[in-house]
Amino acid sequence: MIGQIANRLILSVPVLFGVLLLGFLLLQLVPGDPAVVIAGPAAPPEVLDAIRQEMGLDQPVMVQFWNYLARVASGDMGRSLISNKTVLSELGGAIIPTVELMVACLFWSIPLGIGMGTVAAVKRGSIADRIVMALSVGGVSLPIFFICLLAIQFLGVYWPIFPFIGRGGPVWTYDGFMHIVLPAVSLGLIFIGPVARMTRSSVLEVLKLDHVRTARAKGLSERAVILRHALRNALIPVVTLVGLQAGYLLGGAIVTETIFSWPGIGRLAVGAILSSDFPVAQGTILVLALAFIVINLIVDVLYALLDPRVQG
Repeated sequence: MIGQIANRLILSVPVLFGVLLLGFLLLQLVPGDPAVVIAGPAAPPEVLDAIRQEMGLDQPVMVQFWNYLARVASGDMGRSLISNKTVLSELGGAIIPTVELMVACLFWSIPLGIGMGTVAAVKRGSIADRIVMALSVGGVSLPIFFICLLAIQFLGVYWPIFPFIGRGGPVWTYDGFMHIVLPAVSLGLIFIGPVARMTRSSVLEVLKLDHVRTARAKGLSERAVILRHALRNALIPVVTLVGLQAGYLLGGAIVTETIFSWPGIGRLAVGAILSSDFPVAQGTILVLALAFIVINLIVDVLYALLDPRVQG
């Protein structure tokens, strides 16, 4: 397992390099001048030229990129053009809320999706199976912004049960828990459908295998057969799906954070792009790429735990 993790980390290096290059070039194409953002549109040309020279914006693009790589490698990601705070401090204040939102979303959506898919597989063709599949298709079809707006409309306005603006504090506090419910539920609803459908298909395939029939022949209860022998093997493709859906979930988190004014990485990225705060925007792109790599690394570790053959 250690060798597999090391190989994954080595392969992550060119991925990060490509993300840094793509993010840098994309932001070069975005309309806006950092010098104008700092000094204002009414600044005289000589002031703007001095700011560009100080920031190295008068150099060729590739020279700027290599200088940017050198700063990132040394832990210096620059300063925000708007707040004048370091990018690391801006990211540090936004990472924890995003982690809270992602964990809260996965904490309830993955077990519920696996449970729904297992029930649908065991009761194939029944009303329960059809209800689970209908809910799964509905969850996949509805866009995340529409789900967020429905949650705000019914659970925040018509029935003011949960607050829907901002973050009330750490998730383990009462205010923090109440504020995270609607964003976590809205984001998790788009995740349940794919997990339930994949679990159902995988469990149906595993139930046909010889070792499951052997377990039943030994006199084990149906619950023991499902939980001990069928579900564990069926979870391997589900884990694959979770890893593949991570990027989509991160994209949904950006929309969710923006709608609910959740002070996370996604909202910070949107604000930085809209205000032409290039250093912060580059930092958020890097953090999102790192999050995707870490999630896939966790998926590889779960592979080895679920199927010992992968360790070899």
